[in-house]
Amino acid sequence: MHLIDYIIVSFYLLGIVLFGIFLQRKASAGIDSYFLGNRNMPWWVLGASGMASNTDIAGTMLITALVYALGTKGFFLELRGGITLILAMFMIFMGKWNRRAQVMTLAEWMHLRFGVGGEGNIARIVSAVAAIILTIGSISYFAIGGGKFLGEFIAVDARLASIFIIFLALIYTIISGFYGVVLTDVFQGVLIFFAIIYICAIAIQMPPLPETFTIAIPGTNQLQEWNFREWSSIFPSMEVDLPGDYSRFNLFGPILGFYLLKVLMEGFGGIGGYMMQRYFAAKSDREVGLMSLWWIFLLSFRWPLVTAFAILGINYGITNQVISDPELVLPTVIAAYLPVGIKGLILACFIAAGMSTFDSLINGGAAYWVKDIYQAYLNPLADNRKLIVQSRWASLIIAMVGLLFSFSISNINEIWGWLTLGLGTGLAVPLLLRWYWWRFNGYGFATGIGAGMIAAIITKAIVLPSLLDLQIAEFIQFLIPSSCSLAGCIVGTLLTPPTKRLVLENFYTVTRPFGFWKPIAASLPRNLRAKITLENQRDLLATAIAIPWQIVLYLTGIMFVMKRWDNFQILCLLLIVLSICLYFAWYRYLKVQN
Repeated sequence: MHLIDYIIVSFYLLGIVLFGIFLQRKASAGIDSYFLGNRNMPWWVLGASGMASNTDIAGTMLITALVYALGTKGFFLELRGGITLILAMFMIFMGKWNRRAQVMTLAEWMHLRFGVGGEGNIARIVSAVAAIILTIGSISYFAIGGGKFLGEFIAVDARLASIFIIFLALIYTIISGFYGVVLTDVFQGVLIFFAIIYICAIAIQMPPLPETFTIAIPGTNQLQEWNFREWSSIFPSMEVDLPGDYSRFNLFGPILGFYLLKVLMEGFGGIGGYMMQRYFAAKSDREVGLMSLWWIFLLSFRWPLVTAFAILGINYGITNQVISDPELVLPTVIAAYLPVGIKGLILACFIAAGMSTFDSLINGGAAYWVKDIYQAYLNPLADNRKLIVQSRWASLIIAMVGLLFSFSISNINEIWGWLTLGLGTGLAVPLLLRWYWWRFNGYGFATGIGAGMIAAIITKAIVLPSLLDLQIAEFIQFLIPSSCSLAGCIVGTLLTPPTKRLVLENFYTVTRPFGFWKPIAASLPRNLRAKITLENQRDLLATAIAIPWQIVLYLTGIMFVMKRWDNFQILCLLLIVLSICLYFAWYRYLKVQN
């Protein structure tokens, strides 16, 4: 880092903080302003903000490491979360279902589904607590990646670097709330796009990769040799032979199968984390669809970026020495290939990416405390001033606890795997059942959430450390929490009375989900039932198109940067066909939705 680079980064960080202070008055009008921007923000702003929040440092480092080590297989492995495939389901139906509830948080939504009595209250409290715990875990994950990245440049311990990033994100998030989160995300998204264009241009100008090359695998001193065509194939083999930490991916086909199952569970269940906040803030069903489409399109550029970093990392290994830790490919490439000035600007871009994720997590997590615990049960008569004060204290405490937990973890892939497969799966089952099974009640939801979370923690703390076979670790991490959660849901539901019929009829009429709702739908007028059925049929067809469309869109950019023109042409043709189908199955109906 040259003095000029430090000056560029410093000016950027100062500008972000001043912008947050500028928005303070707008955010302080009330908690609707602080957490949802008064539901008055344009769809393209919300979509751009979502893209910036998804392009975090830790995730970019991890995905770069996987593409570097495994090629296109690394892309498919990130079905577990990095592709954000649930956006396809949110774009078609899940986003509008959530927006129709007109609530601030997922926990508040529980009153619409289960009523305001005992079962609704217990579901709301459990949902809020689970969301806060998941937020703390996510902050820990992002703190590890952000600290590991920034520490490489400013020559300090990764923990000190993570404290620095979180502290800066806290300043403008606490002051400016959702307005600051979204509007700074848009600005940071522009910087991220500059990084994408610049890094991809460098990678494309490089000579093609040789027919064979070697990379390092974490957890071992061995090197892995790859054939370029196999490394860049869009039809990966169903088995690989990797040593060390990545040996858990050797049963590649079965792993992809349950990753896809896990993503479908999350997408159809509406588990969106801090992403959900933008859907609650949208103005209409139509804007939900447009926001999601824009979000998916912008996020597709992340994959050419990580592929470019991976290619430059391999080139660095050919011309210098093989990078020993794939999770350090990103900072190594920036240090080796970028000139003075540009290096500082790119570093600012990735600090922006990290901060845009932190601010979304912090603001979204604080909403659960303020709306669903403090205002709902501790101080229902609190005025705006007290609620804003609680919002800021909650933001501070959640960030600090997440930071403290990050100090005990050193591997990004380790914590990401547990968050997405363990804790995330344990929460996904009850979130899935709440939409599609009319008999499912608030007690079953609370029991399922509790069982899934406890099982995920026990699996992480006791079961996984005792396993000698890393190849089954991913399956165990998925199966135990999900099985325990499902059992808890069924037992808790069947041992308690069903939700009141008037509550169920109101929920079904407002939300209009598909699934096992025949006893409730039978009481509705025939014309309304026919309208709901037609909408559901169109949405299911459009979802079957949107999922492969998103995967093909992202793979197309990867093949372009890899210069695999044969694969690129095939994918372009598929993308055109799927886009036309998506237009007729979904987009042409979007303009008539309310």
